[in-house]
Amino acid sequence: MPAISFQTVSKTFPSARGALKALDHVSFDVREGEFFGLLGPNGAGKTTLISILAGLSRATGGKVLVQGSDVMSDYANARRKLGVVPQELVFDPFFNVREALRIQSGYFGVKNNDAWIDELLDSLGLADKANSNMRQLSGGMKRRVLVAQALVHKPPVIVLDEPTAGVDVELRQTLWQFIAKLNKQGHTVMLTTHYLEEAEALCNRIAMLKQGQVVALAATSDLLKAASSNVLRFKLDAELPAALAAKARVTGRIVQFPAHNALEIEQYLAAVREAGLQAEDIEIRKADLEDVFLDVMSGDSAEAREAARNATLVADAAPNETGNAAARTPAAEAAT
Repeated sequence: MPAISFQTVSKTFPSARGALKALDHVSFDVREGEFFGLLGPNGAGKTTLISILAGLSRATGGKVLVQGSDVMSDYANARRKLGVVPQELVFDPFFNVREALRIQSGYFGVKNNDAWIDELLDSLGLADKANSNMRQLSGGMKRRVLVAQALVHKPPVIVLDEPTAGVDVELRQTLWQFIAKLNKQGHTVMLTTHYLEEAEALCNRIAMLKQGQVVALAATSDLLKAASSNVLRFKLDAELPAALAAKARVTGRIVQFPAHNALEIEQYLAAVREAGLQAEDIEIRKADLEDVFLDVMSGDSAEAREAARNATLVADAAPNETGNAAARTPAAEAAT
């Protein structure tokens, strides 16, 4: 039985221009004990999918299961198995941190759990803020409390929706150490983040959403193998010629070219020299998850097609909760 199962989930919102399809037959499973990444650009449908999972929104079609419990028909059991850290900083301004955690425990019928609350406070760096009113906390501290509230009833499945957005490095390190510890203890974790280096370091498997559809679903290592083997990276103080710029990824002074072999690298550098430009701080690195993500989202590169093809093979091979192969997504089908 998967920890989370999304089965042909669709969501449509009414709009002035007609129905807006936020999710289009999304199907994938998150396995028990897995650290799973859900990636996509803004507006891809990630938060909508999590809202349906958490029972905050109702799917137009399909169903969602948490360890076999339907989030709509068996919502009490589904909620009890789930801990969600939302994007927004939502808090009750009338209680201190410890009181907020005790009240959250009560929602799930949990009491006399002060030892676990103390462990959460200590692990998340909140021990000295236990008696502070929520209004007195900084944004980073409030986010730590949200994490503690999601974990206070010891859910087997943890969902983190942009948990480190806009927070300092210290919190990110503290949070990931604690979440990684829980994952090793058997908790299932599903993460959405725009920090792709975090997803690459933490997630065993990744799904990518684009315009409400799954466009890639594979082990992180398989997605990285599908990318170009190397990336040529250097800095320029002038603009590239249009023909070169069309092949490059440019961020400020930093220019990056996908390069499969030494010959391609030399051709790019020769073209830069012929344009009268001088490259600085030249380096060659392995492709990372950001490169894969941009390739898949652009949808027109060989790497993107290969990543989608690998995703389809993995999805076809992985049995769903009924023992049948997972359905091929329309986007992956088109990519192949």
